[in-house]
Amino acid sequence: MASLKELKGRINSVKSTQKITKAKQMVAAAKLRRAQAAAEAARPYAERLSGVMASLAGKVSGDSAPKLLRGTGSNQRHLLVVVNTDKGLCGGLNANIVKAAKVKARALIAEGKDVEFYLVGKKGRAPIKRDYADRIKKHYDTSNVRQPGFEEAEEIADDLIARFESGEFDVAHLVYPIFKSALAQDPTVDQLIPVPAPEGEGTGGDAVVEYEPGEEEILEELLPRYVKTQLFGALLEREASEQGASMTAMDNATRNAGELIQKLTIQYNRSRQAAITTELIEIIAGAEAL
Repeated sequence: MASLKELKGRINSVKSTQKITKAKQMVAAAKLRRAQAAAEAARPYAERLSGVMASLAGKVSGDSAPKLLRGTGSNQRHLLVVVNTDKGLCGGLNANIVKAAKVKARALIAEGKDVEFYLVGKKGRAPIKRDYADRIKKHYDTSNVRQPGFEEAEEIADDLIARFESGEFDVAHLVYPIFKSALAQDPTVDQLIPVPAPEGEGTGGDAVVEYEPGEEEILEELLPRYVKTQLFGALLEREASEQGASMTAMDNATRNAGELIQKLTIQYNRSRQAAITTELIEIIAGAEAL
């Protein structure tokens, strides 16, 4: 049985940990409000851009379509762009993202496809490296900026588009979390390149729209921006998901610490009472011996 000194030391240690987890919970809650607002503000823009893409893509087909829309003509080489966080202490968020990426990878490999990984963020590297070390194409580090934004999304998009144009892969899939609430962040897998012809307004309507310049020229400009927007949205969703998962994880840790402190305190009081009783018995026994 632990001594009174050891129990008291454990209680103080857990109390110190509880203060840290409580502070981290409050910081995550403050950051979550901003991150959630940014993620939600970006969604209407992405949806409207998809609508414009639908209208344009419906008018362009075959060899006249830009390569980012028509693809390479092959479906053999696949690249998984996996967006993880740079920091831990956010529950099972990163584990769920990695799990979704591995499920997609296994499905593609089972179909006889060539699969490689393009990793964004630090926390997904180790678990993916354990199973697919020879398939990791590149690590993109976002830990050197306080909050990744459109500049980082643009850099990643330019790199991916250049690799696509040079023939390094045929299809790129984006694996990232979608923020639902502090308790739910759903990992999702979307095709990023070639840009899928979106289903939306403009695909089946009767309105006649003339574009100036032509649809092909507009798509040449719009398709890279669409890829950048998708990556920017994924980074925003990642930030909101990270803060929400971190807030929930730290809240659980704080509660668990409180329960452990209560148990240790009860154990300490019982041990202290037992020690006092033993000491009294020894004093009485000594007195009777006299």
